[in-house]
Amino acid sequence: MTGDEITLTIPREAPFHEIAHLVLGGVAARLDLSFESIDDLETALDAVLERAKTNGQVTVRLRVDDHGIRAAVGPLPVDDIRAELEREMDESVSLRRILETVVDGYELDREGWLELRKNVESREDG
Repeated sequence: MTGDEITLTIPREAPFHEIAHLVLGGVAARLDLSFESIDDLETALDAVLERAKTNGQVTVRLRVDDHGIRAAVGPLPVDDIRAELEREMDESVSLRRILETVVDGYELDREGWLELRKNVESREDG
């Protein structure tokens, strides 16, 4: 599956977020990823999906390569997301704090796509 991409478009409402979890879990199972990596990705994905607008659709693109998994989520309300990512960190649980804790990198583009990067180890490696 290395180098493949899976694209999933779902309604933005919270009950549909579990579908993204199922797809992520299926990809992770095929790659024999560690439970910690899966949990980190699901936490990051939830944090991003919670900030999607409440109507319409959201797309999640999962791409697997030799270095890990990339998940691009969008389109998102770019101004709101950028403001939260650039805000000074304090004691609150912000999107920035979550992402800096559980993923290896993230980037928001001008069109409102937030890419999450997670370098992963298989259970055999670590």
